[in-house]
Amino acid sequence: MKQIIIHLDTPEITSLEKAGDKGAIVKASKESVRRQISEGKAQLTASRGSSHGFALIIDGKSLVYALGEDMKTLFFELAVACASVICCRSSPKQKALVTRLVKEGTGKTTLAIGDGANDVGMLQEADIGVGISGVEGMQAVMSSDIAIAQFRFLERLLLVHGHWCYRRISTMICYFFYKNVTFGATVFLYEAHASFSGQPAYNDWFLSLYNVLFTSLPVVALGVFDQDVSARLCLKFPLLYQQGVKNVLFSWRRILGWMFNGLCSAVIIFFFCTKALDPQAFNSDGKVAGYQIVGATMYTCVVCVVNFQMALAVTYFTLIQHIVIWGGISLWFLFLFLYGSMSPDVSTTAYKVLVESLAPAPAFWLNILFVVLAALIPYYSYSAIQMRFFPMYHEKIRLISKEGGRADDPEHGNTMRQGSIGLTTMGSGAGVEERNHSMEPSFRTHR
Repeated sequence: MKQIIIHLDTPEITSLEKAGDKGAIVKASKESVRRQISEGKAQLTASRGSSHGFALIIDGKSLVYALGEDMKTLFFELAVACASVICCRSSPKQKALVTRLVKEGTGKTTLAIGDGANDVGMLQEADIGVGISGVEGMQAVMSSDIAIAQFRFLERLLLVHGHWCYRRISTMICYFFYKNVTFGATVFLYEAHASFSGQPAYNDWFLSLYNVLFTSLPVVALGVFDQDVSARLCLKFPLLYQQGVKNVLFSWRRILGWMFNGLCSAVIIFFFCTKALDPQAFNSDGKVAGYQIVGATMYTCVVCVVNFQMALAVTYFTLIQHIVIWGGISLWFLFLFLYGSMSPDVSTTAYKVLVESLAPAPAFWLNILFVVLAALIPYYSYSAIQMRFFPMYHEKIRLISKEGGRADDPEHGNTMRQGSIGLTTMGSGAGVEERNHSMEPSFRTHR
């Protein structure tokens, strides 16, 4: 890696310092920093396409002028084009200003790491501050978002917990969109089916408890316990962390895809239920299915479909996840039984609908079975095709982890790393270094 060094230890400035002319020193220092930044940019332009990355090194004295209003744009353009930037002997204010410059200039999420009181400004300026508790006190820890005991824990914090949390939160939010679109679309379709007469599809308590009891806990369990790749493989393949940097799992395409999946599920649920329960003999007495039976059947299908969808989305099952997913469905049937056992004034349209109408009718259980299978086919088909022909990087890692011995094969592991290299968002120099040293992630540090 080549170095671009910006400093003020030049003979011209040294002679001016001996003469004691402060005005001339400031002017000469500013011009010297501007010239060195311009030379650095020219050096980067001339070496574009070569196999060498660049590291920018600048001291605190030079930062005074580089962070000025008339020069910070030039300094920023040079800094983001380098693989690494080292600011040495800088003041606490300069650390914070450099962090702000990168955060505002790139529009990216910034992370700062510090272990002393002189890092407090930088930690507070960054989007995420990681404080290290050590011999320099607890000031950095008290001002940070995350605290670790030793610097070596940073690797596991980013590569393991960073990847896990990013995937959990992304999937959790997408699933929230899915389950609410599925529920809301069935309500809208029923209103259109009833010619917008105002007849509700579901009982008021059904509407209120959907996001409170029957579908909420599986999402919480997903956001806490799910792991697509083991900790060992996260450390073995650090490029998994780049999915968060590139926002692969939380793009608008993925969000709209989940919403479209919810819309497809809602359409399947509504038309299957309304057509299967069309005015015809619903039970052995020859009675037809009224709107109470249609609404309860459709609601049962919604609860079952979204919980089974959660079971398909989860990649790491624990006992808690089994309890909350299947418990959500069981809780719905228990609630329908208890609520329907109350007086008609309380339960209204749900009065004994399970005991007297739904449970004795084979059509009800067959309808649930076929609706759940039909509603999950689009997601399952898409996932199978993607996994087979267009697997994402974390899906490839999951496949080799299931194959057992290949996960520990050095040659195969190196092939996986080489096959997934792409340009990062850290700058052109970082991209060059990443292609040359695929196993070493690039970092920008401020000291």
